[in-house]
Amino acid sequence: MSRKRPYSPPPHPPSLSPNSKNNRPTFTSYLDVPNLTPKINSLCEIIATTPSLSVEKTLDETGYRVSREDVEEVLKLSYGFPGQAVKFFRWSGYQLNDNHSPYAWNLVVDLLGKNGFFDAMWDAIKSMHKERLLSLATFASVFSSYVIAGRVRDAIVAFEVMENYGCARDVVALNSLLSAICRDGRTFDAYEYLKVAKNAIVRPDSDTYAILMEGWEGEKNVASAKETFAEMVFELGWDPGNVPAYDSCLCTVIKGVNGIHEAMKFFDSMRDRRCYPGMRFFKVAMDECVKYHDLRMAEFFWEVMVDKAGLQPTTQLYNSMMALYCYHNDTDEAKKMLDDMVYKGAFPDMLSYNLLFRFLIKGRKLRESSVVFNEMLKNECVPDQPNCDAAVKVYVDNGDAFMAMKVWKCMVENYDKDLEDTANFLIGGLRDLDRVPEAVKYAEDMISRRIKLTSSTLSKLKQSLVKDRKEFVYQELLRKWKSR
Repeated sequence: MSRKRPYSPPPHPPSLSPNSKNNRPTFTSYLDVPNLTPKINSLCEIIATTPSLSVEKTLDETGYRVSREDVEEVLKLSYGFPGQAVKFFRWSGYQLNDNHSPYAWNLVVDLLGKNGFFDAMWDAIKSMHKERLLSLATFASVFSSYVIAGRVRDAIVAFEVMENYGCARDVVALNSLLSAICRDGRTFDAYEYLKVAKNAIVRPDSDTYAILMEGWEGEKNVASAKETFAEMVFELGWDPGNVPAYDSCLCTVIKGVNGIHEAMKFFDSMRDRRCYPGMRFFKVAMDECVKYHDLRMAEFFWEVMVDKAGLQPTTQLYNSMMALYCYHNDTDEAKKMLDDMVYKGAFPDMLSYNLLFRFLIKGRKLRESSVVFNEMLKNECVPDQPNCDAAVKVYVDNGDAFMAMKVWKCMVENYDKDLEDTANFLIGGLRDLDRVPEAVKYAEDMISRRIKLTSSTLSKLKQSLVKDRKEFVYQELLRKWKSR
């Protein structure tokens, strides 16, 4: 179950790192968006290239008529030119009889705030209030703009005056404020304000704590995550639906000192109350198990994830389990995982097959490796080149010339570099296995592909061909080799 997200600002294209030094967003413009209609492109160009005082006159000269949707599209691409964008908004208002959409108004508030024009932003908010167009989305934009500008206190004041503008100062609004603060890496400020808000303004809900937990996770603050989790349980009790908070708590703790064992303490407490984290934690936990080769712990998490939490493992998680089984030389269990994937709605990928194929080859389980190799090709998954190198050598060493040649064919169809060592080994191996005609055939093909055969490899072929009274075959091969 996923929690209800707080309102976010209207979608706009700023690109801003949470703690950038100048806190100055950079914005996507019409030049970054392909396939704009000529009208939208022209209007955006006027805004971007015309001095503010001349914008309305230049717009008049175009003769364009605009719709509410046109206004929204132009505003979204004009964040870098706030003065001109506001002039465009006013100009378009004459055509629309001052009947702009609430979304367009929110975009104006947002672009003014993101550019730091807070007085003008509040003027727009007052106009919206008169028209009864204000919503939580408007204030979510205000919170975000103030926080990005480093003015957290002003964001809090904006929250506290919401009711003066006819907007409810409820828990969803609180969560929007806290979310904006936490996204900027200021979770401590959010947590401190929650202490005030929950006693004097509004009672927090599970989303409130999930937002804080996500903030602590982003800041890797294990101690604060534990403290906030304890407070959440005290305030709200245990709720099986509060998956995001459980996810964030466990993902934070597991990355700390003695992480996996500390996380297990929290995990056991949750499990005892039939409260489980979501897939995000299980992915992180599985990565930690792979990192430390802890198969026993991975099997435990797998069982809980599938049988208790009722989650569907992804291909990535299957691959993690397969890697662990292979590391512990249990390719039988790894193969069972591969077979189980399709039945459970996950599908093997290149990594799945290559993992199993590598360890089957390493363990010289040639019958099983041949089955996996054929299945790979059937499903259009190519073995990686190191696997092919190893497979050719193992098949040759074990007298399976057919599979060695099949793997080689796969190699030359998919790779064009670093083939010489395996090529020479294959030719020598086919010759030793008394497969001289095939050795000659592949040698000719290698020469045509400009794969370098050594004089030693050719010398071995010569010995066999002379013995079979086919020296003329060798001479022709030598001629091609010299002329390559």
